[in-house]
Amino acid sequence: MTNIVYIGTSLDGMIADQNGGLDWLHCIPNPDNDDLGFAAFQDSIDAIVMGRTTFEVVMSFGGEWLYTKPVFVLSNTLNQLPESVADKVELLAGSVTKISTQLQQRDFHRLYIDGGQVVQQFLAADAIDEMIITQLPIVLGGGTRLFGDLDAAKHFELVSSEVLLGAMVKSHYRKVKN
Repeated sequence: MTNIVYIGTSLDGMIADQNGGLDWLHCIPNPDNDDLGFAAFQDSIDAIVMGRTTFEVVMSFGGEWLYTKPVFVLSNTLNQLPESVADKVELLAGSVTKISTQLQQRDFHRLYIDGGQVVQQFLAADAIDEMIITQLPIVLGGGTRLFGDLDAAKHFELVSSEVLLGAMVKSHYRKVKN
């Protein structure tokens, strides 16, 4: 199984501002509405695993559903999904190991891991294999951090790096195998 993070951060490592907002992700003009590789990334995965908070943010966007792959929302508190996505989203609960085993048994092998708490849980469980992080040239000064405290360092190697729209840096990292 390969678990991949694909996310945007500020220069100070935030994935949301102090109010949970994401408007800053659009601070760089994108006149051609380039998806910056997101569609190709989605084509490369089998499913998406996200936390409840990230799911609620995605639902607040309204409009057409963003994802073309099955979505699994991790939550110990959410009991029911909105009807509009009931055929596209499934709720899961439990440890990273339990969830990974369940999804692998269902033939999902390349997972997109999304959401601050979920990324932190998977990283703490040493269950993140790759990270694709696009850094925007903004310092938010607070908000939701991508990374939390870990018991031990996690080592990654740079696979590639590219400048997007002349302002953002998209870097692809792969976990160094021990």
